[in-house]
Amino acid sequence: MKRKIRMGMVGGGPGSFIGAAHRRAAGLDGLIALVAGCFSGDPAKSAQTGRELCLDPSRVYPDYRMMFAEEAKRPDRIDFVSIVTPNSSHFAIAMAALEAGFDVMCDKPMTTTLDEAKQLRDKVRETGRLFCLTHNYTAYPMVREARQLIAGGELGTVRKVVAEYPQGWLAEAVTPDNKQGLWRTDPAKAGRSCCMGDIGSHAANLTEYVTGLKITELCADLAAVVPGRRLDDDGTVLLRFDNGARGVLMASQVSVGEENALAIRVYGTKKALEWHQESPETLIVKSNTGDQQVLRRNWAGRGAKWSRLPAGHPEGFFEAFGNLYSDMARAIAAREAGEAYTSEFPTVDDGVRGMAFIASVLAGAASADKWYKMEA
Repeated sequence: MKRKIRMGMVGGGPGSFIGAAHRRAAGLDGLIALVAGCFSGDPAKSAQTGRELCLDPSRVYPDYRMMFAEEAKRPDRIDFVSIVTPNSSHFAIAMAALEAGFDVMCDKPMTTTLDEAKQLRDKVRETGRLFCLTHNYTAYPMVREARQLIAGGELGTVRKVVAEYPQGWLAEAVTPDNKQGLWRTDPAKAGRSCCMGDIGSHAANLTEYVTGLKITELCADLAAVVPGRRLDDDGTVLLRFDNGARGVLMASQVSVGEENALAIRVYGTKKALEWHQESPETLIVKSNTGDQQVLRRNWAGRGAKWSRLPAGHPEGFFEAFGNLYSDMARAIAAREAGEAYTSEFPTVDDGVRGMAFIASVLAGAASADKWYKMEA
């Protein structure tokens, strides 16, 4: 790579967990430089974050549209925009970035409605820009190892998929000091769903990414368990896939005592596998012979392509985000050099699938019919 890829960020100001996570991830491999940003809708807070990050004050903007307009004029303009704002603003920011000629990395869910997601997909196709949706769990080395095993026929034909994502952090009413909880439970900022939109979409994406299958129908049960809560905080979904396989997806933010317990189990005709996000270095492969394989990251080359450290030196959340950012940087550099490059990150099409899943779960849960067809 001849130069560092230049990144601009929208969001991620004071108190933002996810913005800081994205910045750390983008810097992991030394391929990307954060050079500009509009970090908050409050100009003073945006400027404060810019100072803390030691950015050129002239490239710290009070408004994202101003940032895109000004950066587009520069010979050293940003190459791509990282969007780390609440859900309700993703669509407008991403559209403006694409129209200004920038590639985009966007936190999930991509939009708040399926219609917006389709408009964004059409704009990506029209402009020819790169678009990465940061479903970071797809970039864990052993998740990609699982995907390869299934694609290579190790499990045989997939019959059953079980995905679960329990958390406990919203088990009580949200207090005013809980910034994350406030916006995620607010329909004006989060969209039509809290639990399914926030973490259920991760679980659904993981089922399709790992197996290579597509969800075709679902049967959903959603609830707002905490009194007074306006959006769902718990749900269970039965799934049907395009090869006839069945599945179960459970997502909950009121599961007391749970931290971030995303897990997936895939059962085939020959073998089964399971992966747990809280133990991300391990992939377990089982069969009816009584044999069980415990595959470890970067041991005997397992997941080495996506690893930075030797086996036994844990990698996880930040490194998975880092794989997405490095993949984006290499894709931009390859395009600049006129070289072919196949990226592995989730795209705008995955964003449309995610919004179709959320919309279908909401519609299915409200329908008298048992099964609801998910839009292709």
